Order: sequence, then structure tokens, then C-alpha cells
Amino acid sequence: MSWWNELTLEQLDEAQWEALCDGCAKCCLHKLQDEQTDEIFFTKVRCQYLDESTCACSCYTQRKIKVPNCIDLKEWNVAELNFLPATCAYRLRSLGEPLPAWHYLETGDKNSVHKAGISIRGRSISDEFVHPEGYDEHIVTWVE
Repeated sequence: MSWWNELTLEQLDEAQWEALCDGCAKCCLHKLQDEQTDEIFFTKVRCQYLDESTCACSCYTQRKIKVPNCIDLKEWNVAELNFLPATCAYRLRSLGEPLPAWHYLETGDKNSVHKAGISIRGRSISDEFVHPEGYDEHIVTWVE
């Protein structure tokens, strides 16, 4: 076993916390919530600051300034965030589950998330090109 499957989220230092992210970028997709059922629907519309080819934020250190509603997972109880995908490393570790075999901490390959078809690479559109009232036209079912 390695630190990523042994330590709780609360025990991680800053570098470990950042390393835990698998780079799927699903958290950067816009989501819609049904007002009656509270069900969450993922769209293929991504934040304009997300570089789709790398699945990395182009303004990570300033993201909360440029996008005030950007979620900083460290500020939340991750286990209670129902919008995180089932494959999210933070979600899995908050539930005491191990990282999946395709996670780069397990494989040593930062591209393994893309090779496994888990990331949003090649499957999204920037929110610069979609009116917010049209997000419902871009709901996807490929996010678990």
C-alpha cells in the first residue's frame, strides 16, 4: 500500500492533496440540478479556463478570483458533495476506498486517465460558446 490508499484526506499535506487529483476534469464540467428531485446532471460544457487537451486549469492559482463559484474541494466535506463523479479520487478516498488501477499514482503515467477513457479530453465544449440557458441541450450520460 502507498500513502494515497492509506492516509485520510485530512492527513494529506498540500503536495499530497494536489497529487491525489486524477486529472479527469469532470469537476470542471457545468452541472444542472433538478429543482424538484435535486438530481445532478452533468453537461459537456466545461469552464473556459480548462485546457481540454491537458485537462488542467489555465489559471489554477487564480481560479477563485476569475470564477467565484469554482469549488475548492478543501473547503468542503468531500463525502457530502453529491456532484463529484464516482471515479473521483477525492470522493473515493473520502469513502475509504482505494484509487482505481488507472490512476496515475498507481500507474506512474499521467496520461493513464486519458488512456482509460475517464477524462473529458475530446468530449467537451467551452462555456464561452454556450449560453447558460442552453446547457440543458448538452447533458451527457458518460459521467458516472
